[in-house]
Amino acid sequence: MDYHRRTSVDEALPEPQGLPARAGVTPAPMEAAAFHAASERILRAINTVIDGKAEAAKLALTVLLAQGHLLLEDVPGVGKTLLAKTLARTIDCSVSRIQFTPDLLPSDVTGVSIYNQASRMFEFRPGAVFANIVIGDEINRASAKTQSALLECMEEHQVTVDGKSYKLDEPFMVVATQNPIEMEGTYPLPEAQRDRFMARISMGYPDRDAEMEMLETHQATSPLTKVTAVVTADEVASMIATVQQVYVSRPIKEYTVALGRATRESAMLRLGASPRSMLQLLRAAKATAALEGRDFVLPDDVVSVAESVLAHRIILDRKAASTGETPQSVIRSILARVPVGQETAPAQARTRTDGDGGRSAARPSALPTGR
Repeated sequence: MDYHRRTSVDEALPEPQGLPARAGVTPAPMEAAAFHAASERILRAINTVIDGKAEAAKLALTVLLAQGHLLLEDVPGVGKTLLAKTLARTIDCSVSRIQFTPDLLPSDVTGVSIYNQASRMFEFRPGAVFANIVIGDEINRASAKTQSALLECMEEHQVTVDGKSYKLDEPFMVVATQNPIEMEGTYPLPEAQRDRFMARISMGYPDRDAEMEMLETHQATSPLTKVTAVVTADEVASMIATVQQVYVSRPIKEYTVALGRATRESAMLRLGASPRSMLQLLRAAKATAALEGRDFVLPDDVVSVAESVLAHRIILDRKAASTGETPQSVIRSILARVPVGQETAPAQARTRTDGDGGRSAARPSALPTGR
C-alpha cells in the first residue's frame, strides 16, 4: 500500500521562511533539519527533569504540535504538574497556571469586564487563560460551571465575555492534571470537556533505576529551576505548520474511520469515539510521523497514539466493566481486530493524475529519516 504517494495537485510552493506566528500571519513550515533539531532540544530538556518517562514526554510534544490539549491523569506524586511545567518552560512564550478549587469562578479563568469611572466605560481584564500554554492543576476540583469556561477556549481558541469575542494567541495549549482516585471534593469532567482533550497520559510509577536517579538528583534542588527556553513561540508555530503539511493517504483515512466506527458498534461500549476524536487522532498521527522523520502517515502512527487519544472518550458497558475490561483493553482489542489498509474504493479513484493524464511520482520525504 502506497501511503506516501503525492500528486502535483497536493504539492504547493513553499512559503518564505521566518514569518511571525502572530498578528494573523500564517507561519512558514520549518526545514527538515531545523524541525529535527528543535524537537530534539525540547525532548532533551524535558527528559532532564522527568526521569524514565521518555514516552510521556514525546506524547506531550506530539499533542502540542498537533494543536491539541493534554490531560494528565494519575495518582499524586508521579510528576503530572512537573511535566506540564517543564513543557511550558522549554518554550519562550507566555505561560499561566490555574489552581482549580471549588470556589474558582469562570471569570477567574476567562476574564471580566470592569467599569472604569474615569472613562465611564467597561474595560476587559483578561483572565488566566490568555496565555500560550495554560496549566490547569487539579482541574476536577472546580465546579462544572467553572470547567465549562474552558470549552470555548479549547475548541475555538477564543473567549466571549459580555457578547464580545477575544482571540487567544497562537500556539495555544491547555495542559490539565487530575487525580482519578480521590473522589471527595471533586467534580468529574463532563464528557464534552473530556472530548476536547486530544490525549490523556497516565504517568505511572517510575522504574527502580529512574527512581534511584530521582533520589540522587532531586533531593537538593528541583531540576526544573535549571530548565530554560530552547525554542520560541514562533518556532513552535512553524513546527505546527510543518506537521499540517504531512500527507495522509486515503487508506489511512479509511482506517481511521474504521477504528471510530468499530468503537461505536462494540457491544462492550455504551459510548464510542466521536467524529471529533477521529480528526484529532489523525492530527496526532501526523505529528507522530513528523517526529519520526516522515512527511507521510503510516498505519503504525495511528496505532501508536490510538489508545491515548481514544481511551478517555469512550464509556464501558456495565457488563464489560464487571468482567474486568478497561477502556484501554477495548481499544487494544479493536486495533487488533480492524484490518489495516483495507481498500474500499478502486485505486484509480484514490490516485489523482496530473495534467497529462499520467500518475505523478511519489515525492521524496521532506523530513529526516533513520533516527
